[in-house]
Amino acid sequence: MSKGWERFFFIFTFVAQGSNYLSPYGYGVMHRMHHAFADTENDPHSPKFSKNIFEMMWTTFIKFNKISRRRIEVEGRFTRNVPAWFSFDKIAGHWTTRIVWTALYVLIYAYLANAWWQWLLLPITLAMSPVHGAIINWYAHKVGYRSYSMTNTSTNFLPIDLLMMGESYHNNHHKFDTRANFGIKWHEIDPTFLVIKVLNKIKVIQLKNFT
Repeated sequence: MSKGWERFFFIFTFVAQGSNYLSPYGYGVMHRMHHAFADTENDPHSPKFSKNIFEMMWTTFIKFNKISRRRIEVEGRFTRNVPAWFSFDKIAGHWTTRIVWTALYVLIYAYLANAWWQWLLLPITLAMSPVHGAIINWYAHKVGYRSYSMTNTSTNFLPIDLLMMGESYHNNHHKFDTRANFGIKWHEIDPTFLVIKVLNKIKVIQLKNFT
């Protein structure tokens, strides 16, 4: 995509994710490293080297922060052409910004919640990105079916994935890591790819591999 659209989606991501904002640069680099080192000691988030899901996510959090803030040296193959807007990330990902978002969410809950149990959803709202990441990075390496035999433990966590927007077809994604459509079998519908097709159609993005 163009630099203008790239900046637009940085801002749109910040508005959509709020307190959950993740640096696209940090996420992109860490994701590439996960594919290159899947289920080895160099994997930034492998359940194979963590005792439980909480230990894995804490390890992921530390490595993500170091990558995002460029506090560790990363091979050029992992950073090449990854979208970066470091000045924006510094503000959007700052702890004070997250506190402001948290206060806003509390006000929204206070205005809209009409039952006590609805407040139980607030922690999930505040940590949706880590929750999503934990589900994929832990369970999609432990539970599900495998369409392709690989050296890593990736699985397709859900046979029909509307909950994770197609990302739970993790075994497919590891097999064809440059494929925009994570769904392979007839029942594997990838909702995110439908959005990608529309963005490609209206020329916001240009797909190199339209499958």
